[in-house]
Amino acid sequence: MIPFLNLKEINQKYEQELKDACSRVINSGWYIMGEELLGFEKEFSTFCGTNHTIGVASGLDALSLVLRAWIELGKLKAGDEVIVQANTYIASILSITENNLIPVFVDPDPFSLNLDPHKLKAAITEKTKVILPVHLYGLLSPMSEIMAIAKDFNLLVLEDCAQAHGAKESGKLAGSWGDAAAFSFYPGKNLGALGDGGAIVTDNDELAHLLRALRNYGSHKKYEHSYLGVNSRLDEIQAAMLRVKLKYLSDETVSRRDVASRYLSGIVNTKIQLPQDPIPLSHVWHLFVVQTEYRTKLQEFLSSEGIQTQIHYPIPPNKQQAYKKWSNLSLPISEKLHQRVLSLPIAPNLENDEVEYIIKTVNQFS
Repeated sequence: MIPFLNLKEINQKYEQELKDACSRVINSGWYIMGEELLGFEKEFSTFCGTNHTIGVASGLDALSLVLRAWIELGKLKAGDEVIVQANTYIASILSITENNLIPVFVDPDPFSLNLDPHKLKAAITEKTKVILPVHLYGLLSPMSEIMAIAKDFNLLVLEDCAQAHGAKESGKLAGSWGDAAAFSFYPGKNLGALGDGGAIVTDNDELAHLLRALRNYGSHKKYEHSYLGVNSRLDEIQAAMLRVKLKYLSDETVSRRDVASRYLSGIVNTKIQLPQDPIPLSHVWHLFVVQTEYRTKLQEFLSSEGIQTQIHYPIPPNKQQAYKKWSNLSLPISEKLHQRVLSLPIAPNLENDEVEYIIKTVNQFS
C-alpha cells in the first residue's frame, strides 16, 4: 500500500537532528517561552519576509487570536462580518464565530478553488471589516487583487496560510501580503511539528506586541495581566523541531512540485479533472486534489490497487451540524466541490516508481 502520507518516513530523514534538538531542550531545563521559541520566531520571520512571528499552540489559535487582538485594538466589534470562501476547512470559520463575528460565505473560484475576487467584492457590505483568504491546498490566493479590494474598502486582511508555507507571487510569500497571517504546524503540514503548533506573522508592531500578551494569559510581565488572555504558546520542544525542519522546507517544496508536475503531465484520464498550477511558485502542493463525478468508485479502485487517498473535505462548513443556521445558503460551487474532490498522495518522500505507479493506475480507471 502506498500511504497517503507517511510521517514516520518523512521525519526519519532528520531523525538524528530532531533527537539532538529535543535533547538540547531537555538539557536546558527551560521548556516554555525560551531560546528555542525566540530562535524559531526569528528564523520563520526571515523565511516569510515579515517583521514578527508569534508562536502559538495551533493554527486555529493563530487565526482566532488575530481577530481577538483586532477587537482589543478597536478595529472590530461583535457582529462585524468576515468574508471567507465557503469550501475551506472548518477551523477558518471557528476562528470567526468564537470571536462573535459573522462569517460571510462566498463560493470559490471554480478553477483555483480559492477566494474569487469578483464574488468577494459583491459580498462586501457596511458591516464587512475583514477578508479571510484561505490559500487552499497550497495555492496562493490572488492576493494582488484581494489587497487592492481591501485598500479600496478599507478592510483588514487575515491570510489563512495553514496549507501554504512558502507559496509565492511576485516575490512575496504567503503571510507577507495581509495585515496578519496564520500558520499551522500540524504534523501533516508542509512544515509540520511533531505535535500541534501554530504561528502568526505580521509587520504591525502594535499588533505583535498585543498578541504576545494575549497568547500568555494576557500578560507581558509575570503576574501582571493587562488583557483577558489565553494559554496558547508554542512550546520549546516543538519550536526546536520546527527549527530543524524549516531548514529543509524549500528542498521538500521542490520535491512536492516535481511530483505535482509529473501528475499534471502524466494523468490523462478524461474522467478526472486536474488542479490548476496558474503561476510559477504560487503553489506548494500541500495537497494534490483532483475532481471527478466518480469519486467513490475511483477511491475504491485506487484502494484495491494499493493506493491510499483522502477527501478534503467531504462536508462543507455551512452543512455541518455546528453551523446549521447557515445550512440553507445557496453555494452551488462549494457544494459541488465537496462531492467531487479527492486527494492523491503527494509528499517529498514519494519514490519515482511510486509516482509512476499512481499515474499508471489513475489512467487505468474506467
